[in-house]
Amino acid sequence: MTNSSFLRPSLFLLTGIPGMESGNMWLAIPFCCTYVISTLGNSAILFVIKAGCSLQDPMCLCLCMLSIAELDVSLSTLPTALSVLLFDSREIRFDVCLAQMVFIHCFSILDSGVLWAMAFNCFVAICNSLQYASVLTNSRVCVIGLGLMVRSINLLLPLLTLLKKLSFCRSHVLAHSFCVHPNLPQLPCGDVKVNNTCGLFVILATFGQDSLSIILSCVMIIRTVLSIASKEERLKALNNCVSHICAVLVYYILMIGLSMVYRSGKHASPLIHVFMANICLLGTSVLNPIIYSLKPEQIRRGIRKLLTPRRH
Repeated sequence: MTNSSFLRPSLFLLTGIPGMESGNMWLAIPFCCTYVISTLGNSAILFVIKAGCSLQDPMCLCLCMLSIAELDVSLSTLPTALSVLLFDSREIRFDVCLAQMVFIHCFSILDSGVLWAMAFNCFVAICNSLQYASVLTNSRVCVIGLGLMVRSINLLLPLLTLLKKLSFCRSHVLAHSFCVHPNLPQLPCGDVKVNNTCGLFVILATFGQDSLSIILSCVMIIRTVLSIASKEERLKALNNCVSHICAVLVYYILMIGLSMVYRSGKHASPLIHVFMANICLLGTSVLNPIIYSLKPEQIRRGIRKLLTPRRH
């Protein structure tokens, strides 16, 4: 083994379901169903928004960005996850692993940012309804989406640069069937304090900041709703945001659950870590299309129209 290959391995080994290697083929069935539901659900929402001219409002544009982000997260993990489960092909090149890591985290950060944008949309719609159309125009929503994408890329570039400088002289076996940043700094033999600090900063600057902004928006919305005299008007105002509240709860409950497993469950079975990581990445992409197809009347009508064959 040469010194260059010692410092930077040409290959990493992915991990399927620990202890269930012989049953990977059967485990691939529910995973395939999950990816199919996620892909079809998010694609249906994108198609409904694109086809319905009446849906071109800020909330639907945010929902479009959310579906794109979740679709990309699930598609980023699809090739390696299914190759491990279906064909027991565990090898992944170092550069491909880093590229997958960037895609997964980039769109996960974008997912969080879009949830913040949707919370801000609900805040303006309820707390400043008279100026809603002038404050949140389609062009401004597009600029917000572009800014969130630039934020994701700029925050991930330092992590990528730092990982390329590490010496991977420990085990080359990854903990999951895909590459994520929390796992990679555990493999080098050098000092990874800078990597861990940079990773923590990215989390605080994205998920931390977004969650605080969402909480602040929800508090302001609740205060405004409680100040409405009519009970019917209060229920109507809350009804407009119930889908978004459910999506936020699903997203952050899964994130907190995964964080607790990593922080407190160091001695827990690797099986728990693997399942939580997969549920966290795929859970929102599966549940959010269901949430948003059930509640918003515009989306529900669009999906019903999509599924109902036209009568001539």
